[in-house]
Amino acid sequence: MDDEGDDASAKDEDQDDGDGDQPSKRSKFRKNPNVDTSFLPDRDREEAERKERERLRQEWLRRQEEMKQEDIEITYSYWDGSGHRKSVTCKKGDTISTFLEKCRQQFPELRGISVDNLMYVKEDLIIPQHHTFYDFIINKARGKSGPLFNFDVHDDVRLLADATKEKDESHAGKVVERSWYQRNKHIFPASRWEVYDPEKEYGKYTIA
Repeated sequence: MDDEGDDASAKDEDQDDGDGDQPSKRSKFRKNPNVDTSFLPDRDREEAERKERERLRQEWLRRQEEMKQEDIEITYSYWDGSGHRKSVTCKKGDTISTFLEKCRQQFPELRGISVDNLMYVKEDLIIPQHHTFYDFIINKARGKSGPLFNFDVHDDVRLLADATKEKDESHAGKVVERSWYQRNKHIFPASRWEVYDPEKEYGKYTIA
């Protein structure tokens, strides 16, 4: 009996000792407040960041749409061997095709010509009709002798004393009948014209 009692007491002591160790063992696995855990996954933080990115994206899209609705006055010259200058008001988001339709309405001799048979030439580049003015403005596109994105007409850069310098301005583009271009493409100035390629770099001018 005494032996059994001693065994039972020893078991109780072992259990007590085991229970006594548990708090100390648990304390070893508690978080250290001084450790940086920001790199660890956090669903709440990730969701908040996702919502903020989406909010900024929507805000950017809204601003771009507002910009596309802004009016710009474009001075152009209907070119048939000599210039006939006029101006037309468009939206920045309008396509070149829309612009040419408005130009067509301003000249009686063009009203019988379809838009597909008209060309817009800017800085010696034939601008494809599917592009928008916004495309050129946002990308700060350039032509052979100046910027395409600024449609205010000032002095032609080629008339400046230093032809390697330009002001932050551009001269009037030309609206041309495609048939006229086909007849005269071997003659200056049409001999300089080429179709605009957004991947190509035109000119090495610096803005003064």
